[in-house]
Amino acid sequence: MKGLPRLTEYRFEARDEADTERLASRLAARLGPGAVVALDGDLGAGKTRFSQALARALGVRGTVNSPTFTIIKEYEGRDMPFYHMDVYRLSQEEADELGLEEYFFGAGVCAVEWASLIADLLPAERLELYIGVAGASERIFAVRPHGEPYASFCAAMADEGVLARE
Repeated sequence: MKGLPRLTEYRFEARDEADTERLASRLAARLGPGAVVALDGDLGAGKTRFSQALARALGVRGTVNSPTFTIIKEYEGRDMPFYHMDVYRLSQEEADELGLEEYFFGAGVCAVEWASLIADLLPAERLELYIGVAGASERIFAVRPHGEPYASFCAAMADEGVLARE
C-alpha cells in the first residue's frame, strides 16, 4: 500500500533450545523499560520457552511458567520488572478492560504470547517474533521491528551476524 513504511523482517534459525536462549539473551541486552515483545506461533512452537529464556536473561530468578490462566505474571528482574502475558483466552474487549497499557508503557519488559489476538491494543513500537516449528527441536524466528529502538538494534544484530535480513 502506498504511504505505509515497508518493515524489514529478520530471521533467526535455532537448532536447539541453546540457540533460543542465545537469541533471548542478545535481545534482552538491548531491551529497556517499556519494551514490548509480541510473540506468536503455532501451539507448542516455543513462545513460553522463549519467554522463560528472556526472563532469565533479564535476571529473573526462580521459575517462570505460562500465565495461561492467570493472564499476567509479574517478576522482578535484575534491573527492571518482567511482565509475562498470555492473551490466548481473552477477547479484544476483555484485554482492553485489563489496562494492559500500564504494562506496555511501564517500567519493565513485556512478553505477550498470542499477541496478534490483541493487535489493536499493542503499542505501535514493539518487536514481533513469530516462531515456526522446523523440526523436533529446530525453530525459525521471524523477527519484525516496529519503530525505534527495535529497528536499530535488529539492524545491529544483523550486522553482527545474529539475525539474517529477509
